[in-house]
Amino acid sequence: MPTILIVDDDADIRQLVGGLLSREGFAIETAEDARAMDEVLRRREPDLMILDLMMPGEDGLSICRRIRATRPLPILMLTAKSDETDRVVGLELGADDYLVKPFGPRELLARVRALLRRAAPQVFQPPSRRYAFDRFIADLDARQLETVPDGVVSLTSGEFELLSCFVLRPRRVLSRDQILDWTHGRAADSFDRTVDILVSRLRKKLEAVSPGSNLISTVRNGGYLLTVPVRQVT
Repeated sequence: MPTILIVDDDADIRQLVGGLLSREGFAIETAEDARAMDEVLRRREPDLMILDLMMPGEDGLSICRRIRATRPLPILMLTAKSDETDRVVGLELGADDYLVKPFGPRELLARVRALLRRAAPQVFQPPSRRYAFDRFIADLDARQLETVPDGVVSLTSGEFELLSCFVLRPRRVLSRDQILDWTHGRAADSFDRTVDILVSRLRKKLEAVSPGSNLISTVRNGGYLLTVPVRQVT
């Protein structure tokens, strides 16, 4: 829930704007002057500030300059004046938008939402963890082995962990100790035959879909390797 700080010496404006935004699902903080604003900022970091230009004591332009020097908080400046000079000065000092009183609730909401959208950090999209090989797609996030075009191979948790080792390291010989470490952790018994059993089961399931493909090869005194190339897909 975005938090909006309303800084205005007019109690009616604070109540009106605060009530409107609260009904739209925003969390509201209010301050009647710069001192009260500083108190709010010491305990909470709002997502947007609605700031009146004309206030007793430190005015909106001074507050805007001070806030912009210390934090990237979006600022929507309010004023009863329609003079273009005030608007330009406010924007030059760092205000992100300007709204002249009196204003309609729909315009206020539209400007608030637009500022929040612009200020929102870009969502990081992690790279795809879907890997295609032979007739299969291994989705490591969904923990699913798909067949092309639209089938699914049922794998146990151990079988899928083993498959993940191979698709992340294709055409590379993996020793039993390496596979045990990656699939079972350091607590695994290095003399355990779990890897051989898992490889045998996984081979059978892959062969059932792609007969004669020999996707997992045994390397004498070495271990196992995935014999085909793997590519990342979306």
